This record gives sequence, structure tokens and C-alpha cells, in this order.
Amino acid sequence: MASEAGGEGVRGIGARLRAARERRGLSVLQAAERLHVDARVLEALEAENFAALGADVFVRGHLRRYAEAVGESAAQLQELYSTGAAVVPDLTRIARADTTARPSALPMPALLLVVGVALVGALWWFLSLPHEKGQPLGRTPSAAAGGADGDTPAGGAAPGGRQGAAAGAATSPAAAPPPISRAGEAQLDVRFSALSWVEISDAEGRRLLEGLYARGSTHEVRGTAPLRVVLGNAPAVELQLNGRPLPLAGMVHRNGSAYLSIDAAGRVSAAAPRLAHGD
Repeated sequence: MASEAGGEGVRGIGARLRAARERRGLSVLQAAERLHVDARVLEALEAENFAALGADVFVRGHLRRYAEAVGESAAQLQELYSTGAAVVPDLTRIARADTTARPSALPMPALLLVVGVALVGALWWFLSLPHEKGQPLGRTPSAAAGGADGDTPAGGAAPGGRQGAAAGAATSPAAAPPPISRAGEAQLDVRFSALSWVEISDAEGRRLLEGLYARGSTHEVRGTAPLRVVLGNAPAVELQLNGRPLPLAGMVHRNGSAYLSIDAAGRVSAAAPRLAHGD
């Protein structure tokens, strides 16, 4: 079948890695100690369980380092992985399904009904949101009182005038403080010089940015600090917090990943590692 023929390259990766390791007389545990990785990573590579290793950039990094350690061709294995990962099974030929059978007419109306209900719900939610209306500036009671004091006899003119001026300054639009951003909110600019995985969340647990980004990509995110950042190819990522570059020296792991916590003052600290997909 088409899916089996296209997958032969991928199935050969694990066998070649296992054979190369055994030729060197190494066990999985010994090879893992040399590479400073968990033995389960090498077991997943030899079993070709690439999904257990997370994003594509992690799989390629582990595959290259393991191949070099056991004397295999990293370039050939990378090519085999790319060829196998790009294969899309031909679902029309797998089970020899009866093409004359009429498809069920139920799924399409049901799907349209679900979409319609979702659209109506979204419209109702938007219309039910409270909308603030602008209010014209008017004289406050304190300003009116200040004006009345200004009409007092000469003996009280000075105090009344000062009170009126103070009240006028308090209600003047020019004296109002400028709007400021929410406390703890930070702006993080991300630039990529090569293909890299990134995941950014704020202090409230909201996912601000996630995915695999190509060379030359730039993104700007805003969120409440501290921000949690996971990088798959940290040397290819440049971070700036509120316009100030953030140094990542000493926080990048051997496989190129980095787990960071960035506070509102721009201080960067290492965070506890976890899976890139938040599992």
C-alpha cells in the first residue's frame, strides 16, 4: 500500500541507530550517559516513536546528536526522517472501501447546525457586552463652590480665590494624569534567525504565542508578567522586553532548548522544564 511504501524510510531510522550502537558495544543507558539525555529519548528514537519527543525541531536535534555519537550519517537519517514525515497516507486505497456506497446525509446538516448555533451564540455574547459611553466634562460641586467663594467680600477674597483655583485645576482636563498600561503588563518582541519552536504564556496562564516559526519571522506579544517562555532552538531567537534585549547566556540546554521566566523588570531566570505542548 502507499502508506507502507512511503514509511519504509522512517522505519529504517531506528534499525540503523540500534545497529550502530551495538557495533560500538554500547547499551542504551551507556549511550544516554554519553549524550547527557534521558535513556527514554534514545529508546523513542530506536522505536521511531517520534511523537513522544515533542515538536519537529526537538526530534531533529536528538536524531542528529545520536547519529553522530554512534557513527551514523546524521545527514542521511535527517533526510530519511524528512521523507517519511512528509508522506500523507492515501486513505482511498487502505481498506478497499466500496466507492459505490452513498455517504450519509446526516453529518453535513448536523455540522451546519453546530456552526449556526456557534455564530448565534457569538453574536449574542458580543451584543451583551457593556459598552461605555463618553460623558461630557462638567463642573463639579467643588468647582461651583470655589466660584461662589470667589464672589465673597475683600476680606475673604484671597482664600476663596485659592480654593477656586485649586478646584479648577482639579477638574481641568489638562491636569488629568495620562492613561497608563495595566500594572505588571510587559511587551515582548521575538525575532527568529532560523527555524525554531516557541511557546509564551503570561502570569494568568494565557497562551500568547505558540508554534514553529521560520527564519526572519518577528512577533510582538503583551501580557502580565512574569512571562513563561519555552524555546526549541534558543540560539536562533532574540528576545526584547519593552525594547531592551534580554541575554540568554547560561540558560540554554545542550539540545538547544531553553525554559525561561521573565519578570516585568526584565530579569530572566531558568524555569522548570516541561513538555513543549503543555502536557
